[in-house]
Amino acid sequence: MSSANDTKFNFAVFLLTGIPGLEDVHLWISIPFCFMYVISIVGNSVILFIIKTDPSLHEPMYIFLSMLAITDFGISITTIPTILGIYMFNCREISLNACFAQLFFIHSLQCIESSVLLLMAFDRFIAICNPLRYASILTLPRIAEMGLVFLLRGMAIIVPLPFLLKRFQYCQANVLSHSYCLHQEVMKMACSDITVSSIYGLFTNLLTMGLDSLLILVSYVMIIKTVLSIASHAECLRALNTCISHICAVLLFYTPEIGLSVIHRFGKGSLLFYTPEIGLSVIHRFGKGSFPLLQILLGYISLLVPPLINPIVYSVKSKHLRVRIIRLFVK
Repeated sequence: MSSANDTKFNFAVFLLTGIPGLEDVHLWISIPFCFMYVISIVGNSVILFIIKTDPSLHEPMYIFLSMLAITDFGISITTIPTILGIYMFNCREISLNACFAQLFFIHSLQCIESSVLLLMAFDRFIAICNPLRYASILTLPRIAEMGLVFLLRGMAIIVPLPFLLKRFQYCQANVLSHSYCLHQEVMKMACSDITVSSIYGLFTNLLTMGLDSLLILVSYVMIIKTVLSIASHAECLRALNTCISHICAVLLFYTPEIGLSVIHRFGKGSLLFYTPEIGLSVIHRFGKGSFPLLQILLGYISLLVPPLINPIVYSVKSKHLRVRIIRLFVK
């Protein structure tokens, strides 16, 4: 008799998961998720509207901020259908093609956001380390070219992922541990050889977020070196103060992403199998030292918190933006 591990067939759908053990209160959990999405969409939309309509904000720093707002807006729109579908309507099924499309947009937008954070670090580097050439280096055409290059890079690198996943057969497990689709998790549902997909997934992480985070770190080392050489203590603090918003955005984005990547790549998981006859059963539980709840929370933090917090942080720290937002709502 062949073992269950040798059973090979294709599922028509994947089953998404909310927070395990809290299924009875999913409707209540949907309320804070709704608030987060509303604040994220409204906040990023307001920033885009103000930057677009105010000519005095057509400067490199605010153009990069508008790029960040567009990316955060896209991430929110991409994850809304499945997350709210689970918590509000208990709609867990997602077709393979829809799952592949969602993970393509999620990973592409995350790569683009990483690139935008790198561009914003470059903006701060030029502004502090070479202020006399700031206007001549960061011209509007050059900013548009850099944005287009990183947009194409993010999409081109991620395009092969759904095609690699589409070639696989899926067996034994079709229940994902998140409320949305991610490449690392869908890949582990396959009973085919996933070596190529796994190596390419690691390659994309290193080439995009890994390289971008390294360059951001190098830029801040140069910024700190330049700031420390400034004689005036007040000017030193003023220069560093212009970087606080960007540092917050970098930490909000990369901290959960790094944690989630480590857990997905090295942590053990539980494989769940669903059939209409027996429902949901566990065939392999989380190993010692694994953190399934931490993995779920980091997933939500990585996708929901940056689009929520970034508009708030930049609105509070940027005086020009804050004044125009107040004028908008006062009117």
